[in-house]
Amino acid sequence: MPRTLFVGTYGDEHQPGGIYSLRLSSDGKKIEQLNHLANPKLAGYLMYDPKTTILYSVDERKNDGRGPVEPAASVMAFSVNLESGHLSLLNEQIAPGPRPTFLSLDSHNGLLFSANHGDFEHVEKVVFKDGKWGSEYVYDDSTVIMYGLNKDGSISGINDLVILQGHGKDPNHSKQAGGHAQASPHAHSAVISPNGKYLLVCDKGTDTVLVYSVTEKLNLVNSYKFPDESAPRHLVFADNKHLYLNLEISSELASMEFDTKTGELTLLDKISTLDNSYRGHNEPAEIRLHPNGRFIYVNNRGEDTIAWYSIDEKAKLTRIGAVKLAKSIHPGLASRSFAFDSTGQYLVSADRPDNKVKVYNVNADTGVLDFVSDFTLPQPAFIVFAEN
Repeated sequence: MPRTLFVGTYGDEHQPGGIYSLRLSSDGKKIEQLNHLANPKLAGYLMYDPKTTILYSVDERKNDGRGPVEPAASVMAFSVNLESGHLSLLNEQIAPGPRPTFLSLDSHNGLLFSANHGDFEHVEKVVFKDGKWGSEYVYDDSTVIMYGLNKDGSISGINDLVILQGHGKDPNHSKQAGGHAQASPHAHSAVISPNGKYLLVCDKGTDTVLVYSVTEKLNLVNSYKFPDESAPRHLVFADNKHLYLNLEISSELASMEFDTKTGELTLLDKISTLDNSYRGHNEPAEIRLHPNGRFIYVNNRGEDTIAWYSIDEKAKLTRIGAVKLAKSIHPGLASRSFAFDSTGQYLVSADRPDNKVKVYNVNADTGVLDFVSDFTLPQPAFIVFAEN
């Protein structure tokens, strides 16, 4: 049967941005545009709740202090008409801390979580300390926010907010911000555990996965520190006790064991996300587990691929194939996201440099991706299927 999906896009002075509603035909060969909503302009992450048919979106803004002051970063809730693709705004809540980049949903407990990355730039402040004049550098706060949800799926407000602390090696080997991507914390994902008891936050800036217990507040109960210049970005649970994550600066893929009683993480395996022959710069972005649980997929920005990896019974990882994507302009302007439909038959990629959404058929036995069709959209950033 046809599938409805939503694509978040980035707007600028030349492109409208916003959210596009699309319909994918049963055979994957045709994509039809149903609707377009221009606001939010920077729809860099979407989350769909099949229980309430609500779509959540970030507006990935930051006011840089130059020119007119625009609205602050926010999260929005939309009711969805799956037949027409029409979105109706329910409400919007502020997201303190610029550049919200990730949403996680606990529909059962009525909670929505946001990871706010912050930008890399700093402000230089003149200070007088210990009888001497000098300068200090102030960076954006990176935050993790827990929102409450009303029964209709609208966002009731902020239940708790955590401001991350610390920094990693600075300068580092990332091309982002001239190598200063770890001068301060940068939360890039906040993932609720399958049992709903923990929130796991990947902090690129400190090379750390932070584990919070989820009650009325977020309480830090554990953490796992990767080597310098690793930069954990996104993670996905396979079940209650196992998860996989990608490391942005070191271009690695890791499998880990998760203790549901203590929140402790144990590393099981870690490999490069890249082909052995590739020697250029690379920063992986998205990670997804195929619905059959047999293959992990990662898109590499630099190598410009979606690669897939097998998983054995001991969570050992092996790269087994890849498809090429459009050439990235730089790590921040590259293919950023992809998603599976609920059956795992199709993978759809947001190939931003090519301004296209690309559809691949997935071989469930081998993991192999075969190109089927594409659809032109300006600056696609994120894809989510709306399936009940």
